[in-house]
Order: sequence, then structure tokens, then C-alpha cells
Amino acid sequence: MEPASAIFSVMSIFAIIIYLGMLGLFVYAFVLFVKLARRGITALDLYIEEKRGNRLE
Repeated sequence: MEPASAIFSVMSIFAIIIYLGMLGLFVYAFVLFVKLARRGITALDLYIEEKRGNRLE
């Protein structure tokens, strides 16, 4: 194995590790966004109910 090919193989392993880490961070951020959106929808529902004066339409 030549030194140049060894460097490229190590760099490709690091690239794969970085790629998987970024993919994990994306999934984590998406889960947090979904939780935030659900909480915002609940808060908006409560706000609308309060402003309507608790009357049903």
C-alpha cells in the first residue's frame, strides 16, 4: 500500500464518520422541531379557546 492511498483511505473513513455524525444531528434536530411544533400547536389552541371566551361554535 502506497503512502498516498493510505492517507486517502484514512480521510475517507473520517469523511464517513463525519457524515454519520451530521446525519445523527439532523435526526435529533428534526425530533426537537417536531416536539416544538406540537407544543406550539397546543399553545395556539389554548390561546384561541381563551380568546373565544370558552364558547363553542
